[in-house]
Amino acid sequence: MTILITGARGKVGHAILSRLHSAGLTVRAASARPAQLTVPAGVETAELGLDRPETFAPALRDVRQVFLYPEPAGIHDLIKAAESAGVEHVVLLSSASVLGPDAEKDPLAGHSLKVERALAASNLTSTFLRPDAFASNSLGWAWFIGNSEPVQLAYPDAHIAPIHPEDIADIAVEALTGDLLTGRSVTLTGAESLTFREQLAILADALGREIPVEHITRAEAEQQMGRHMPAPMVSSLLNLWEAANHAPAAIADTTQTLLGRPARTYRQWAQQNAAAFTRH
Repeated sequence: MTILITGARGKVGHAILSRLHSAGLTVRAASARPAQLTVPAGVETAELGLDRPETFAPALRDVRQVFLYPEPAGIHDLIKAAESAGVEHVVLLSSASVLGPDAEKDPLAGHSLKVERALAASNLTSTFLRPDAFASNSLGWAWFIGNSEPVQLAYPDAHIAPIHPEDIADIAVEALTGDLLTGRSVTLTGAESLTFREQLAILADALGREIPVEHITRAEAEQQMGRHMPAPMVSSLLNLWEAANHAPAAIADTTQTLLGRPARTYRQWAQQNAAAFTRH
């Protein structure tokens, strides 16, 4: 049995690939640009472009399990190809945003929701992993911190429960290799609620220096964020943070509740990634 890992260039996908390979399982890494993949020796790579249906059958040959990143383009054709190839189970890296109000219209949630619905309507057994904020989202502050600039935030006291990407990988591996999560939809968070201000204080401890935080207006944040992402996505994120400004974030499933192992903390992530916040 072969396990196909899509998105193998990403942190979570690569971590899953490495874990499965180390366990002696047969894995195949798929990407629209397989030549750019870095995989362990002995791991097969395959081209899989959702805009190129002719790549589906070769990538899915002998595959029974798939780890899938959410991309609605071409998803219905991919599902048909997976059914024809004998795929039995798909583990989707979805998003907790699909549970929000007006998820269909939300640019962040809608992406994952379309894929969830397509899988739910198929003959494939699926597991939906719905992580909330990743601890690695903090890398968006790296340039400012590395250049000793203040981190400017419209909602510095918004609460989130950031999850360590390695915890997502652990849970995904369990979903691909056991039956504990088969057919389930699980919302994933870290084990602690932290404001952005508290996260920055933890990063400051890891770096051994102060990180100044500057409160800016929503309009200023819209202007800044709009340089790097579409306006609807900017609005969606700011709405999310505004709503999270009043109470601690809810804690959902973690590696502790699902796997019986302590969840990695944001402090661990900060210590492991401190070098990313230094000037190069």
